[in-house]
Amino acid sequence: MSEIMLRVENVSKEYVLGQIGGTTLREELQRVNARLHHREDPTRRVDQMYTAGERFIALDGVSFDVKKGEKIGIIGHNGAGKSTLLKLISRVTAPSKGRICLNGRVASMLEVGTGFHGELTGRENIYMNGAILGMKKKEIDEKIEDIIEFSECRQFIDTPVKRYSSGMYVKLAFSVAAHLDAEIMIMDEVLAVGDMAFQKKCINKMNAVAEAEDRTILYVSHNMNTIRQLCDRCIVLDHGKIIFDGDVEKAIAFYFGYMRRDQLRVDLTGFKREEYLKPFRIRMEEITLTGREDPVLETGEELHLELTVNNPDEEADVYLRMIIASMDSNPIMMSATDRPVRLPAGKSYKIRFAVDTSHLAPGNYYLSPNVSLMAKEGAYISQDLVHNAFAFDIVKGDGFNNDVPWRTRYWGNFCPEPLRIEEEGV
Repeated sequence: MSEIMLRVENVSKEYVLGQIGGTTLREELQRVNARLHHREDPTRRVDQMYTAGERFIALDGVSFDVKKGEKIGIIGHNGAGKSTLLKLISRVTAPSKGRICLNGRVASMLEVGTGFHGELTGRENIYMNGAILGMKKKEIDEKIEDIIEFSECRQFIDTPVKRYSSGMYVKLAFSVAAHLDAEIMIMDEVLAVGDMAFQKKCINKMNAVAEAEDRTILYVSHNMNTIRQLCDRCIVLDHGKIIFDGDVEKAIAFYFGYMRRDQLRVDLTGFKREEYLKPFRIRMEEITLTGREDPVLETGEELHLELTVNNPDEEADVYLRMIIASMDSNPIMMSATDRPVRLPAGKSYKIRFAVDTSHLAPGNYYLSPNVSLMAKEGAYISQDLVHNAFAFDIVKGDGFNNDVPWRTRYWGNFCPEPLRIEEEGV
């Protein structure tokens, strides 16, 4: 059995709103006086949406284990409890209930500048962070050149960090966390501040230390691509509770609202439309899967659908476009009709069509139908568009990619035609 590095047991965190936070002693005394005389809080802001003393549960009965060498992604909407959980694990604050057991030292980056003293130089902050982790000066001396080189801040390493930009802060802070001897690394969305090249460098470094040194990583991000690249397990939080814990792709699909519905017919009338579409009157009413019992296709199969379109005005020639996106709403491909479809006036009209999915890798997808008119200048003018209207799955069929396993996290969702060898032994 793998060694357990972190155990979170039935952890809850409760805050009392408005109890602490007056900017001056005078305001705190005014609050106390108002409570004693049962009066309204005179320091309450006009737009304040809570009552002082109201309780807020940031985490509610969270439990999970993390094994040595695991790379765990934590995702969820803003306010789901992700940052609170990491602060509890990092011992920044204590849980209201439950307990957290750690088996090793923790290096954490919870927000830009956390753990740094603004008046100290970059070099001095490196030594201070190492000392906090219990390292001796000799051990830090052996690593400091690697830390400075990786951080790309050598020119400013003897400058007080209060003069650093947010990007420089992140570069130095990550370099310190990655190189000092901590068994558990905790990262909270901080890489979003750095440039793209440095983000890639950080992901590669975290993968390297996790594999070579069996270091455990907890990583919070709203960037699903970095979650895919780094993590081998993912936890989804919602209103302080764990609602999913498992495979990364399944967790991302769950997070973006994908449920296993086996839905063959989708009513499009209740979907929200973009503002620019509201003046137009042509509306899609329903999309229906035909010819099969569930929306699960093998690679290479066609998706057969029936679209019902209502045209209340005079007859019109429209073009259909079907936009296919991954579960994180990134568009992958678009199929369009090569000829117009004539809609009769004043009635609903059914159009049957097929979507070629032969170039899609196994995974979960959304389809967004679009109806457009052709302007005289040759441009399409959208009349109706429903985002992520129909969900479907593609599973691996016989012979896909010559039976070589496909890794969506590395190669994406779109599978091109196989390479054709024209000549050998030239």
